[in-house]
Amino acid sequence: MSLWSRRFRKQRGTMSVDATLRAAFTLPELLIVLLVLSILLGLAVTRISAAADRTAVRSAAADAAVVFETARNAAIYRRVPVTVRIDSLRCALEARVDTSVLLRRDLAIGYGVRISASRDSMAFDARGLGMGAANLSLVARRGRAVDTLFLSRLGRIRY
Repeated sequence: MSLWSRRFRKQRGTMSVDATLRAAFTLPELLIVLLVLSILLGLAVTRISAAADRTAVRSAAADAAVVFETARNAAIYRRVPVTVRIDSLRCALEARVDTSVLLRRDLAIGYGVRISASRDSMAFDARGLGMGAANLSLVARRGRAVDTLFLSRLGRIRY
């Protein structure tokens, strides 16, 4: 197509094939946009996974607190000792009265956390007071997130 026919078509209001090709993006421009988007996506995924870890750890600590509260309330209500066993290998908590299980929580399955505790069990007497050593601390971990649950001998829970 000659220079004269291009000018003539532009003057008449029709667009030529060359004009539409000039309006598109080039390959280097597209690659730069994809590179910037991938960097931003990588930063967002890191922050989202850290937030998910914090939420899972916090929820696991709250779920563990429910087990201890249930055990203490059952001890007071039934007027019998209730034991909470902490299985650090399976990351599970289990509230028991004699041989029957009142409540069991598998924190590894539910939240994907690992737990460690200062003791392997906690028992509440008929008044709801902790028997044995003074305090118990339970640490839940996932990724970089860590949360600690403290249980006093009086049955107070802090996390």
